[in-house]
Amino acid sequence: MKRPLRHDEVMLWAKVAATVRPAAGRSVPVALVPATPPPAPLPTTKVAKTAKGPHPNPPRAVTPATPAPQAIEPGRMRRITREREGMGPRLDLHGLTQDEARARLGAFLSRAHAEGWRAVMVITGKGTRGDGVLRRYTPEWLAAPDLRHIVAGVAEAHRRHGGEGALYVALKRKARD
Repeated sequence: MKRPLRHDEVMLWAKVAATVRPAAGRSVPVALVPATPPPAPLPTTKVAKTAKGPHPNPPRAVTPATPAPQAIEPGRMRRITREREGMGPRLDLHGLTQDEARARLGAFLSRAHAEGWRAVMVITGKGTRGDGVLRRYTPEWLAAPDLRHIVAGVAEAHRRHGGEGALYVALKRKARD
């Protein structure tokens, strides 16, 4: 469903339409000018703060967003895509809830890192309309502090490996004992 045009959008379109000449044999388009101007914004008034009691709506503490995970280096990405670098195990998150998926992802990456794998694939799926929850949150989970010491980079998989519904996860080298 489309939203109705705002007054300023209609006025801008009317200015653009006025500068256009119709093609031969066509009539001049009618400008979409609203019958009534938009309502004037209500004046804002300042409410005096009372010295008694706590503030009714205390300001919320802003939680810093999890930074996006680093991208995989171009050369390494090329090797992974062309299957010249060994691809480790794959994790399929289809059908899991967010909590289950996050727990399995952490355990899977820890195990793969301990086994010495350098790259793994995580299959999230695309979701019902291309905006799946797991697809959206998995990169954030991979950038979380509890996995930052394992994950070297993240990238969307090549089309033949699942495209938008899968991620390559490059893992850091295991520390020498």
